[in-house]
Amino acid sequence: MADAPPDRLLSVDEHRDRILASIRSLTDFPQPLMEALGLPLVEDVVAEVALPSFDNSAMDGYAVRHADVAAAGEGSPVHLPVVGEIGAGQGGPTQLAPGTAAKIMTGAPVPAGADSVVPYEWTDRGAETVRIDRAPAPGQHIRPEGDDVAVGDVLVSAGTVLGPRHLGLIAAAGRATVRARPRPRVVVLSTGSELRDPGSALDADSIYDGNSFLLAAAARRAGAIVYRVGIVPDHPGEFLDALEDQLSRADLVVTSGGVSQGDFDVVKAALAPLGVWFGGIRMQPGKPQGFGHVGERQIPIFTLPGNPVSSYVSFEQFVLPAIRKMMGRTPYVRPTVAARLTRAISSPEGRRQMVRAEVGVDASGVYAAPVGGHGSHLIGDLASSNALVVVPDDVTEVAAGEQVQVLRLDEEF
Repeated sequence: MADAPPDRLLSVDEHRDRILASIRSLTDFPQPLMEALGLPLVEDVVAEVALPSFDNSAMDGYAVRHADVAAAGEGSPVHLPVVGEIGAGQGGPTQLAPGTAAKIMTGAPVPAGADSVVPYEWTDRGAETVRIDRAPAPGQHIRPEGDDVAVGDVLVSAGTVLGPRHLGLIAAAGRATVRARPRPRVVVLSTGSELRDPGSALDADSIYDGNSFLLAAAARRAGAIVYRVGIVPDHPGEFLDALEDQLSRADLVVTSGGVSQGDFDVVKAALAPLGVWFGGIRMQPGKPQGFGHVGERQIPIFTLPGNPVSSYVSFEQFVLPAIRKMMGRTPYVRPTVAARLTRAISSPEGRRQMVRAEVGVDASGVYAAPVGGHGSHLIGDLASSNALVVVPDDVTEVAAGEQVQVLRLDEEF
């Protein structure tokens, strides 16, 4: 990114493409199942055992030979001696002689020689001798070995993002680990001598630090492991010291604030000499941006603007795709969907504007209702939104009722 012209405004797509070209996916390794929740597989998981792994009973009842009970019916019961009891995981008879029955519990292995199970409800539930009042069909109430999954079946394909049902299946097939890329470790730093932690007292010229919580929560929701670091004052040396302390546990660093043209833009002052690129993007909000790599391991660092809406929109457009690429999740970029605009909006020429909106569904379909004003400090409006209307660079006016493309911020993709 250091060769990107600092005096030319880049398009959103150009900046994002340059970022993604420099981001490497993390190396995959075997991970415990619970750690892999939400991660994409990098291998096909193949069944090494059948499911079920043996013929087992689907009911509490009696294992029998069908031929011994075929004549059972109302008014003509069959009586069989009970030779034992088979519980799930508790052993019991493994062979059934002709003319006998074995009490059996749901999930217990069906003994050799038995080919049907008579439910308790069709018997007198006898302990030494059982009266059978109704005959099952051959094979009824037995779950055959491999009825669900056969050895060699692909349980979950490579590229699948693992959810609870996938993990349940993989565990049931006996796998304790799967190969996946790890969650990126994201360090979030807020800069500004005016910032205070929530819960502390405010001075007349201080504000609470909302950005680090906003960005840390967004990164965690994206699937990352997040370290939210304390506030860094407006001093380049202190910023670099804080950054150096964090690089050992970071795969990616996000900062907010200190990237514009002011006298106290500490992030820019500290990182520009290290080769980090700073420049403008044809986007509103979120024009000032910075990106580069720092430290011995060349950790990617995103320096986002300090106003909360600008910071969040920048995260969505640039940081989120990088996190997803590191994890191997595709698509990298949140897809847009069409919606009907409820009121007219204007947009500056040459900028891709991201308009906060509430997206919902009414009798006419999906609609997008703009929320609040354009100010990049309006975090209350941001919190009331669930989407961003994307106004292209070459569009300056969009009339009410027109179709627009929106990013639905609360939807998984």
